[in-house]
Amino acid sequence: MKTKIFILAAMSFSMVGFAQKTEIKAAEKALKGGDAASAKSSLEAAAGSISGADAKLQAQYYYLRGKVYTDLAKKGDDTAFETAISSFQKADEVEKSSGKVKYGKLITQELSALAGEMVNSAVEDNKDKKFKEAGEKLYMSYKLSPRDTIYLYYAASSAVNGGNYEQALTYYNELKEVGYDGGGIEYKATNVATGEQEVMDKVQRDLMVKSGTYKDPVDEKAPSKKAEIVKNMALIYTQLGQDDKALNAYKEARASNPKDVNLILNEANLHYKLGDKEKFKALMAEAATVAPDNPDLHYNIGVINMEQGNLEEAREAYRRALEINPGYTNAQLNLSTTYVNEGNGLIDEMNALGNSRADIARYDELKQQKDDLFQEGANVLEEALKTNPDNQGILTQLKNIYGAMGDNENFMRLKKLLGE
Repeated sequence: MKTKIFILAAMSFSMVGFAQKTEIKAAEKALKGGDAASAKSSLEAAAGSISGADAKLQAQYYYLRGKVYTDLAKKGDDTAFETAISSFQKADEVEKSSGKVKYGKLITQELSALAGEMVNSAVEDNKDKKFKEAGEKLYMSYKLSPRDTIYLYYAASSAVNGGNYEQALTYYNELKEVGYDGGGIEYKATNVATGEQEVMDKVQRDLMVKSGTYKDPVDEKAPSKKAEIVKNMALIYTQLGQDDKALNAYKEARASNPKDVNLILNEANLHYKLGDKEKFKALMAEAATVAPDNPDLHYNIGVINMEQGNLEEAREAYRRALEINPGYTNAQLNLSTTYVNEGNGLIDEMNALGNSRADIARYDELKQQKDDLFQEGANVLEEALKTNPDNQGILTQLKNIYGAMGDNENFMRLKKLLGE
């Protein structure tokens, strides 16, 4: 009786193994026929008992599963990429554990090709503004090919573009940990099908050009991206309200790139946000020495000085901005405003005077100073109108100045120009 039970068990085990082989063969046949969906169904039928199969059959199963899901991914199923990768890796693990390697080189080739497929898919995702998906695919590509740290860099960029800041920080921190620089030579070629220029490693680029699918190979020297990475991390920390971490990131970035004007400006803006206007002012002045021909720098220096009541310093900054860019409308308006503000500052003193002869004399003196300042403000804008005669902001501010001066003739002239 015991012997019969043993034979039944053996036969049952044999039947299960036979069923697995049948399903795997059916999956192979379906895949060869281009029917990945049917191949997937056949493999799912064998999945429940595959862990009890021998190493050879398990390796065959997982390798085939990797190919099936690769085919599904190529046909648009983005969720299939991860399953394809894990399947190939499982096949490799099973073979190495058993000591019998059949698919080793094939698995390496499949994973390498899969990394390329995911990069291409990520490019399309970025074009379609599917930044989260693009970042995840680029990160998986990097994990498959860790030497290609450029994929991790692009994964972080996609995460930033999609507003996935926490994920971007994870990628940027990983870039820092592996010492990514991003400098050196970038090997580029133009994809004949899309017309887009793409970056590849040199061997791949040369092979693609030779095949005719790419053209116009270019070798370009790429600057280090370390400062950019730390800057982006600082911007993300700022976005997340982690200002202390942002300041530390700027400090680190500027230590190796003290003349990077964008780093200086971003740090300055953070200090401004935190209410440290003196530090903002100092950094803006530093930036102006690094990039003396940048009109925006001088304009912003003017703004902060004007806010702090340093009108002469503000005027100097606005004039410098206008020397560089004579048509800088905001600089013209603000330069005019410095004179108006100074003139308005005299009104309180005028109103506080009494009716004595001395007070009347002082009133007349202050009024003349006020009118002279208003006239200076008007002169700035009259000059601006010569090159920008239809600017509504300039016309409106000039009209208001003449109205405050009691210059009815010019006031009516400006009203007419404004179409009022």
